[in-house]
This record gives sequence, structure tokens and C-alpha cells, in this order.
Amino acid sequence: MSYTFRTIIEPDEKGTFHGYVPALLGCHTWGGTIEETKRSLKEAISVYIASMIADGEKIPEDKGMESFETITEKEIKARDPISTYSHA
Repeated sequence: MSYTFRTIIEPDEKGTFHGYVPALLGCHTWGGTIEETKRSLKEAISVYIASMIADGEKIPEDKGMESFETITEKEIKARDPISTYSHA
């Protein structure tokens, strides 16, 4: 059996990379490079899933979705920030 999960890798303030698995709460790692972080994520996922199996827990499915939205400068300028956002 195999498991597939989305992973997110982001640069951090220390110049390294933080990686995490949204579907596996608490499954985080880091690395000095993106490749190192990817390897660490794979190991972290393996340990996390092995622990769940040993504890008789159900393995979650990753039902999340990633998307990117592009906002043009024209769209930004067309908005009236005072009526769009409340400053209360």
C-alpha cells in the first residue's frame, strides 16, 4: 500500500526551509535546502504513518486542494479599500 500527501515547503527567517504536511497534524520538519527538506518530509511522513498504524489509527486522506490566484494591479486599484474592509 502507498500513501500520497501534499507537502508545503517554505523558506524561513533563518535561511533554511520549513516543510509540513497539512493532512498530518504536527508533521513538520526543516532542512538546509529544498532537497534536504523533501527527504526529511518523506522520513517524517513514514514515521508518522507507522506510528498511526501501530496505534490502530485510521490513516487520513489528503482532501485538500492547492490553488493560486492572480490579482492584477487594475483589479486592486478598482477596489475602494474603505468600503471593502471595515476598520472597526
